[in-house]
Amino acid sequence: MSRTVLLIEDNDQNAYLVAILLNPHRYRVVHAADGPGGIALARTLLPTVILLDIQLPTMDGYTVARHLREIESLHSTPIIAVTSYAMLGDREKAIESGCTGYIEKPINPETFVAEVEQFLTPPPPSPEAP
Repeated sequence: MSRTVLLIEDNDQNAYLVAILLNPHRYRVVHAADGPGGIALARTLLPTVILLDIQLPTMDGYTVARHLREIESLHSTPIIAVTSYAMLGDREKAIESGCTGYIEKPINPETFVAEVEQFLTPPPPSPEAP
């Protein structure tokens, strides 16, 4: 069974690297080069996970994340910021805009798949009240 990853990334080399790393793990990577294209694809694909660059042309990733969260069918879809923005407060800004998680660039090829998959694991059930 293949899981669909929507990658919203304007750098073709980064998109290629993500696909090379995820494809062997039964992920189908679909690429959008900008925010509006990514939002349109997300509506039709209903991806398993969205990997979102923050520094995009025409519409930054924070705005894209907010628009994605307005789509009812994507409310529970993990959105992971994959970005070179690594200053104090950048992670928090990504989370506040609607991202589920944050991975810094340059990505580490040895840990990237595990970093993505940590956001796909359902949370443990909450303990039942006595």
